[in-house]
Amino acid sequence: MRAPATWITAAIAVAASWSSCCCWARVVHVSWDIGYVSVNRDGYATRRAIGVNGALPIPALHVSAGDTIALHVRNSLDEPTAVHFHGLFQNGTAYGDGAGMTTQCGIPPGGSHTYVAATGRQTGTFWVHGHFHDQNADGLRAPLVIHEAAPPADYDAEYLFSLEDWYDQPFADRMRVVLDPRGKFPPDPSFPYGLVNGYNGNETQPIRFEPGRRYRIRVVNMSLTEWFRFSLPGHRLRVIEADGVRAQPCDVDALDLGPAQRYSAIVQAHDSVAANYIYNATLYANFVPRVAGMNPRVYLGSVEYAADAPTYVPPPPVSDAALQLPDDSAMQALDGEPLLEPVDARISLLATSHKYADGTTRALFEGLAPFNMSVPAVPALFTAASVGELALDPAVYGPQACAHVLRHLDVVEIEVRNPTDIDHPFHMHGHTFQIVEYGPSSAGGGQNATAAARIPLRRTSRIPMRRDTLVVRTGEYVRIRFRADNPGVWLFHCHMDVHFALGLAITLVEAPDVLQQRMVIPQELVNMCLAQDGLHASGNAAGNAGLDMSGILPPPAW
Repeated sequence: MRAPATWITAAIAVAASWSSCCCWARVVHVSWDIGYVSVNRDGYATRRAIGVNGALPIPALHVSAGDTIALHVRNSLDEPTAVHFHGLFQNGTAYGDGAGMTTQCGIPPGGSHTYVAATGRQTGTFWVHGHFHDQNADGLRAPLVIHEAAPPADYDAEYLFSLEDWYDQPFADRMRVVLDPRGKFPPDPSFPYGLVNGYNGNETQPIRFEPGRRYRIRVVNMSLTEWFRFSLPGHRLRVIEADGVRAQPCDVDALDLGPAQRYSAIVQAHDSVAANYIYNATLYANFVPRVAGMNPRVYLGSVEYAADAPTYVPPPPVSDAALQLPDDSAMQALDGEPLLEPVDARISLLATSHKYADGTTRALFEGLAPFNMSVPAVPALFTAASVGELALDPAVYGPQACAHVLRHLDVVEIEVRNPTDIDHPFHMHGHTFQIVEYGPSSAGGGQNATAAARIPLRRTSRIPMRRDTLVVRTGEYVRIRFRADNPGVWLFHCHMDVHFALGLAITLVEAPDVLQQRMVIPQELVNMCLAQDGLHASGNAAGNAGLDMSGILPPPAW
């Protein structure tokens, strides 16, 4: 099941160079046999899903700062697979990012591959998930916690909450409905159930608090579509981390998490054992109708101080407007990194959708083709590494890549405008980004004009918060910045799996000239492409020389 020892040794040597800060670093070996399982996770329906080693949920991965993860994957599915370490930078090892047909060809059925991921100086709350054919949506997802090397001083113990939405159909069946040219778009809403730590959210075991102790509560939203709001009524949450970035502490009533977002918060336990409490994980979506018991769905668990104590009954919930929630624009990164300036390059993106001549509706950024509507014959990273100076031309990656080429060390600002009637959680691979500004979007009008009118202008401080996933609300724009200091090929995409599958993504080709000097793609990954019909390991997106894209289907007729 493991990859050839020469590849593992070489890859770990590269990864270890990024972990030199931690002389006690380990190589942590994990084995995943990815295959189909039949499960009843929500207590209502049994369905086919994707699990690991014959089981679902997949156990969380726990490592320490500086460790290198060697994830040995065997593909027992009937289609290719790939695995992404969500939030890890993969600095110097972009080929390990796991984005199917962007940084690698998929692991073929019956094949094996070892991912080697260095944690370097990163700590915090992350997750690992499938990144091929949206397998994440069918269960291929697990939390990843990178613990600080030394026990931190601001808490005594911790609890991890992994939150998921769970549908009664495989993702491919749902997408057939979405793309049916004879059906309406969007289809009638479906209402998923909520899972807490892998199971029905109302059937979880209690967590236990001891008087006077401080607890770190880690929360990761691994949903494919819906949001979660998490709280511990009767307790305040002091946020200290967002998406693996330590933050200046800030007190809130609840955590609001879009798909792929994570938080850590410190909770001070009460001094008395006179009462037990609850935690509340509410699954909701503001883009489907509110239906009692279905949207939102409220999941409650017990916070136990004493087995025989009565349960504290919280007052009726206040309105959303009265709740204090984390505000990206007001938070500050603990390390004090100042706002990046001046800006060297700007990218402006307008989220939209379009019904094409074939009757299907796709999501895209205005002026671009839907991402990967035509599957390339060469992963974009392999193109960047193999075509010499032509790698600086976005056209070489094909229209389906929606490529933007970035110069090494430039400060890049991306503005995303959302005139649609759906909030979008956008994730960037390979980086965290500074959150610079939110405001009302002037684009779109019509359906989102009322929403835009309610959105205030929010500018960051001189020390902005950083994260890898943020939510752009309907009628809103956001500006983010990052430094292009990680040569590679990185996706920037909506993390609602349906929208990603429909094409709402771009490819950031970062410093391909520097990449060609510094990075050698492992031969095992080259061979993985060459062994699969129709795939290549070099050349442009079609596997050809120059800009000859014959073999790549053109964008659909408008």
